[in-house]
Order: sequence, then structure tokens, then C-alpha cells
Amino acid sequence: QVQLVESGGGLVQAGGSLRLSCAASGRDFSRYAMGWFRQAPGMEREFVAAIAWSGDHTEYADSVKGRFTISRDNAKTTIYLQMNSLKPEDTAIYYCAADLLYTRYVRNYDYWGQGTQVTVSS
Repeated sequence: QVQLVESGGGLVQAGGSLRLSCAASGRDFSRYAMGWFRQAPGMEREFVAAIAWSGDHTEYADSVKGRFTISRDNAKTTIYLQMNSLKPEDTAIYYCAADLLYTRYVRNYDYWGQGTQVTVSS
């Protein structure tokens, strides 16, 4: 069982930056692949980024590639999402998730945080 708590969301102007954090508790955090997802009003939850348990492999949605960076610190049982050059279309609730499988698919993730709101003004 893994518990996840996101933080770092807020309101930022277009072109600005935010760093999201996801603190995990529970057993064997370093065994889990981690992902960031987001959901805008009226839209389905979508993949943003994923990182393998070792941190050696990462994957990004095309819409954020080159602007967002996912990372993890297994000693602190925390993952991060550095978001630069933010756009209004990045506005959404951002969720972190954990699973033993390294994947970009929402349906595969077993554990989810409660989400943190990111709003980008134009």
C-alpha cells in the first residue's frame, strides 16, 4: 500500500514555472514506477510523465516534452514535476500515481494522490 500527497500547485502567468511534489508513504517506495497525470474540467485524465523505479527511464506526453521534467528522490520518497514555459492549456488538476509497472496508461496505476490544482493565466 502506498499513500501519495501532492503539493506545489497554484496560479501562475503564462511562461512561468512551478514545481510539483508528491510525497509517498508506505512500504517499498523504490520498487514503484511513478507517474504524473492531469485532468482539466470536462476532460478525461491524461498522461503527463512517468519515471521508472530507478529513475533511469522517463517518458513524457508530446504536449509537455521539452518543458516538463519528472524526477524522483527515493531517499526522500518523493517525486517532482518541474514545469517550465507554462501555457494556459496546462491548467488542470495534477495527480501523481504509483504502480509496480512502468507505464503511461491511467488504468494501470493502482495508487493515486488527491491532486493539486495548477492554473495558468494568459
